[in-house]
Amino acid sequence: MAETTVVHLLRHGEVHNPANVLYGRLPDYHLSENGRQMAETVAKSVAGRDVVALFSSPLERAQETAEPLAETFGLEVVLDERLIEAANVFEGVSVGNGDGVFRNPRYYRHLWNPLRPSWGEPYAQVVARMRGAVLAARAAARGHEAILVSHQLPIWSIRLAAEGRRLPHDPRRRQCGLASLTTFTFEGDRLASVGYGEPAAALVRRPTVPGA
Repeated sequence: MAETTVVHLLRHGEVHNPANVLYGRLPDYHLSENGRQMAETVAKSVAGRDVVALFSSPLERAQETAEPLAETFGLEVVLDERLIEAANVFEGVSVGNGDGVFRNPRYYRHLWNPLRPSWGEPYAQVVARMRGAVLAARAAARGHEAILVSHQLPIWSIRLAAEGRRLPHDPRRRQCGLASLTTFTFEGDRLASVGYGEPAAALVRRPTVPGA
């Protein structure tokens, strides 16, 4: 029988962002106190798993989410640029309740093609780098489990691709909450199943802060 390898994609926890900025790849956006509790909760929820490899986006919020996992499993956090947030021309823009970009005419020139999308890194490019990160983690944890800490759009995009769905989508319909786990289970090199869970759901506040 083919050996089973499990790769978990973990979205980071809540970020301290009182100005409601779309932070994207901007530096110095850290977990809030609630976000740190989310990270601790996730680490406790997976403490009994066979995790032998831990990777993270280089952004601070992802590394901080990985810290309790590193302590739980005695692992080094390996930074992987492929797990970084998608590039976005609206980085640094205050989005208010989430629709600020669409209310300002000066941003309309970036919104001409939602299928690519025209305002940021192409979905296909995001999928290609995330696929590379997942396959590298599968190889590193062959027969065991790995955790990759990333961001909402990259995780959701690779899930859509894995499930054979179209990449263009409504961001409001993403199933990828804060500190959620999207789990790929492989039998040998074959993707056998995709799972999803929110171990820190009780700590998620509505509405959530913008960004990923």
